[in-house]
Amino acid sequence: MAYLFTSESVSEGHPDKIADQISDTLLDNFLAFDENSKVACETLVTTGQVVLAGEVKSNTYIDVQNIAREVINDIGYTKGAYKFSGDSCGVISLIHEQSQDINQGVDRGEKEEQGAGDQGMMFGYATNETENYMPLALDISHKILIELAKLRRENKEITYLRPDSKSQVTIEYSDENVPERIEAIVISTQHDDFDEDDNAMLSKIKKDLKEILIPRVIKLFPEYVQKLFNDEITYHINPTGKFVIGGPHGDSGLTGRKIIVDTYGGKGAHGGGAFSGKDPSKVDRSAAYAARHIAKNLVAAGVADEVLIQVSYAIGVVKPTSISVDTYGSSKVKLSNGEIAKKVAEIFDMRPASIESRLKLRNPIYRETAAYGHMGKEPKTITKIFESPYSGRITREVELFTWEKLDYVEQVKKAFGLN
Repeated sequence: MAYLFTSESVSEGHPDKIADQISDTLLDNFLAFDENSKVACETLVTTGQVVLAGEVKSNTYIDVQNIAREVINDIGYTKGAYKFSGDSCGVISLIHEQSQDINQGVDRGEKEEQGAGDQGMMFGYATNETENYMPLALDISHKILIELAKLRRENKEITYLRPDSKSQVTIEYSDENVPERIEAIVISTQHDDFDEDDNAMLSKIKKDLKEILIPRVIKLFPEYVQKLFNDEITYHINPTGKFVIGGPHGDSGLTGRKIIVDTYGGKGAHGGGAFSGKDPSKVDRSAAYAARHIAKNLVAAGVADEVLIQVSYAIGVVKPTSISVDTYGSSKVKLSNGEIAKKVAEIFDMRPASIESRLKLRNPIYRETAAYGHMGKEPKTITKIFESPYSGRITREVELFTWEKLDYVEQVKKAFGLN
């Protein structure tokens, strides 16, 4: 019997995502000037206020208040009417030095012997139902909001959009786990107050999003996905009606509160650890990226149609306590999940320092991960500029989303006899 599956996304202007982006931009600035920085930075945003907290060990100093304001302005909170603006909000910093008790378990004389920054389990997932090996409902949800943000910044076809928004997509799957149609799309977008009555306002927003936004989203996908957009889709657009009050004025935001949006939209699994604001010695982040890298390369190599990787660690211990694989019965090789996991452990070095090196995680690459998902984006090299009143101005060329590279496909094929 066919079944439904739903995933959601939130925009860069959502309060929790503002917090994530501030935390990750602070991390980037610490790493830009001192790649060995240890950072665990949390952010709270609410009406007119930003609170920064956490632990840092670094040889550099940065202007955390100014960086937070720049992020807020970049997102689009620049008007007094929003009750939250980068130029006027208060910014309180409660950041202090990292505990030596934690640090002594992580840092070692030999970098390769670096221990895990915490205990826990991390997951990586991949599926061949999309070109970027991501679950389709989440991929569509992200792209809806990415295009909505572009429309907001263009300010031409739709001129009333504000930064806060959410999306949700429900897809019907066949018994063979193949997407067959889109059942429902939910979009809630913050907007300016209208002079006309609420019903006329809502009618215009619904018309604009269905006739301007959705066609732009459809064009982003290959033909087999475009066919899933049909006239039978149920749209819920601003279902509560008016959405003028939003952002941190409408709801407080915290770093790490959108971990399912950040990963696979409820597909696969999640170990519970958030990513943003954490340097790569924290395996919550680095091992989750490494697990995604493994899963994606296994699916791309043809080992299985769908793969979930779990890896676990003990704080201060170098080697993972376990690596496991679930192919959901979609394996294309004559090996058990346990046998596949054993080969994975032989191919991929999952020691924390090896992950950092393999995926180039000691670079300032994290601001770009902090909205619209950490997984499924295109790897690329960009130039970033950082300025500090204490350390001057530097230019860094960095490689983004290295865990999305299909650079182990041939090695995986060879190991599994798939050449």
